[in-house]
Amino acid sequence: MFSRRRFLQAGAAASAVAVLGFGQEHSHHPCSPLPSSISSLQPMKDQAKPITVGERRERQEKARRLMRASGLDAILLMEGTSLAYFTGIRWWGGERAFAMVLPAKATPFFVCPAFEQGRAEEQIGNSPHADHPDIRVWQEDEDPYQRIAQGLRERQISTGTLGVEETVRYVFSSGIAKASPQLKLTSAMPVTAGCRMIKSNQEIALMRLAARVTLSAYEAAYRALHEGMTQEDLAELISAAHSQLGFAGEADVQVGPYTALPHGSLEPQTIQEGTIVRVDGGCKVEGYVSDISRTFVMGKATEEMKKLFDIVHRAQSMALKAAHPESTCGSVDVAARKVISDADYGPDYKYFTHRVGHGMGMDEHEWPYLVRGNATRLVPNMVFSDEPGIYLRGQFGVRLEDDMHISDAGAELFTPQSPTLEDPFAKG
Repeated sequence: MFSRRRFLQAGAAASAVAVLGFGQEHSHHPCSPLPSSISSLQPMKDQAKPITVGERRERQEKARRLMRASGLDAILLMEGTSLAYFTGIRWWGGERAFAMVLPAKATPFFVCPAFEQGRAEEQIGNSPHADHPDIRVWQEDEDPYQRIAQGLRERQISTGTLGVEETVRYVFSSGIAKASPQLKLTSAMPVTAGCRMIKSNQEIALMRLAARVTLSAYEAAYRALHEGMTQEDLAELISAAHSQLGFAGEADVQVGPYTALPHGSLEPQTIQEGTIVRVDGGCKVEGYVSDISRTFVMGKATEEMKKLFDIVHRAQSMALKAAHPESTCGSVDVAARKVISDADYGPDYKYFTHRVGHGMGMDEHEWPYLVRGNATRLVPNMVFSDEPGIYLRGQFGVRLEDDMHISDAGAELFTPQSPTLEDPFAKG
C-alpha cells in the first residue's frame, strides 16, 4: 500500500537527498543486511485466506436485494475497489471504458476494449461469472457507451434507473447518459456502501491479520531506531519489516514540530535524542487494509509530551467505550472530543483538528465516518479507525490510531493500545 501522500513525501525527500546528501550516512541500502529485529521476523503470509468466489457471489445477491429495496434496476461498476469487491477483478485502463453492469433481476454483462479481451477473460474466469460470461467488446474507433446501451435494452431496463458507482468518472457517466437518454442515472451508494460497510467474518479475519502485521513491522523498525536517522530511513525499515512478514506495507514518518501537522510535511527531518516521532501507515492483506499510528520519543519525553499522550490515550479509550451497536457515528466522535476539550485542549477542533475515525475495509477510508453530526447507527462487523490527536502547531503533536471492530457486545481494537511514549510496544 503506497498512498498518494506518501508518494509525494517520498519524492520530495528523495530530491532533498539528491541535492543535499541529506541522510545518506544512515540510509538503509536494499542490499545491506537488515537489522536483527527485522531479519528475525517470521513470514505470516500463510495466515491470509483469500476471499472465495462463493463469498463474492453472495455479495452480488445482497447487492441485488439492496437494488430492489432502493428502486435501482442495475448498478454500473468500473475500475476500482467496488469492482474488485463484487467480482475479484482488479482492472486498470485509464480513459478506455471497461464496465460491468449488474442488474437487479437479469444476468450481468461486461463491456471491454477489444484489444483487452484476453486480459478480461482471464480475470472474469476467476470471478462468479466464469461460466459463459456476456462480454461486449468495442474497437478503438467505436463508442463503448452504445455497447452499454445495447445491453440495457436487451434486459429491458434502458428506461429504468441505473446506479453509478461513486468513483466512476464523469466522462463515463455522461457518455452513458448520451447513449441512453431515457435512462435515469443515480448514485449506487445505497448498494455499494450498503454491502461494503458490513464485513463478513472472513473480511474481519483479514483486517485483524493486517493490523497485527503492521504493528509487528512498526515494533521491529522501532527496535532498530538510532539517533541521526532521517524519517525516510525509518520509513524504509518499516517497509522492509512488512516485506519480511510477507506483505507490502509502508508508513509516513514525521519528526518533532512536523508531528503537529496531522498529515505531515515535505521537509527533510532527522531523529534526535528526545525528539517526538509519529508513524502512520499500514499494509494490505488479500486486499484488506490496516491503518495504524504510533507516536513515541527516542529517549526521554518531556512532561508536556507525557501529558498530551495521556489525554489522547484516554480519548482513544473513550471512543472505544462509546462505540457499540445502536450508538451513532457522531456520538463516538463527541465522546472522544469531550475528553480532550475537558483537558483544556478545546473547544471543538482547536487542537483536535479532525474527526475521530473513518470506516475501513478494502479502502483505507470508507463509509461511514466517525464525525460529529453523523446519525448513522453502528452495527456489528463495521470497522473503523480510532485515532484522536492533539496538535500544538510549531511544537509537536500526538496521535494514537488503532483499528476498531464493532461486535455484538461493543467494540474491540485489533491491536493493543500504545502504553507509553518511551516504550510504545511494551507488553502489558
